[in-house]
Amino acid sequence: MTAPRTTPATAPAYPLRLGDDALIAAQRLLQWCARAPQLEEDVALANICLDLLGQARALLTHAGELEGRGRNEDTLAFLRTEQEFTHVQLVELDNGDFAVSMAKLLFFTTYQELLYGRLAASTDPALAALAAKAVKESAYHTGHAAAWTVRLGDGTQESHHRMQHAVDTIWPYTHALFTPDALDRAAAANGTGIDPATLRPLWHERITRTLKEATLTVPDDGWAPGGGRQGIHTEAFGYLLTEMQALHRAHPGARW
Repeated sequence: MTAPRTTPATAPAYPLRLGDDALIAAQRLLQWCARAPQLEEDVALANICLDLLGQARALLTHAGELEGRGRNEDTLAFLRTEQEFTHVQLVELDNGDFAVSMAKLLFFTTYQELLYGRLAASTDPALAALAAKAVKESAYHTGHAAAWTVRLGDGTQESHHRMQHAVDTIWPYTHALFTPDALDRAAAANGTGIDPATLRPLWHERITRTLKEATLTVPDDGWAPGGGRQGIHTEAFGYLLTEMQALHRAHPGARW
């Protein structure tokens, strides 16, 4: 008799960290609404935020179900402390000017597109289904950020200078996206997740192609801040989290 096929268990912390990435990226990008350089861009960025928020909700819900402690997406988003969030520091950084935000979006969503493309083959059915949908969204997000990067990089002298400065500023924070830890390695070993280090060569190739089209220089690798996956965050995150959680904490249990 053939033994029944079982699906490897997914550690709740794995979808939780991916959900944190998407949630904080959405919250930070949302700050551009009504402040973007064009009315049309307000709408475009709002739609990207909604996509990221949808990914975050699905991932946090899945993490809560795997955890089995009765925590749902709202509990995980609004009632955890700063040190309990495990997103990479890149997504929490201040928006800066529009060039900085586009550099962040380009670097992060290119990573997400590659990540979700691989996770579509996850042995965790819930993760695989989410990834199959999210990879299409991420492809649009990447295209949008790449178009702005080229437009600014190959534009005026001032826009080129600002875009290059943005790329140079954000580049060090990208390394944490591809630095595996024990959780990543365990998820890759049982087929539920992937080793993020395997994504960097193709990510670097795609980013390099976009930056060259934008007449920008690819920064050299050097200083590489980290710690986000272990709950160590920048000062900027504390302010962002306070704003994000204020209503829920002020009115615990309230429902619309």
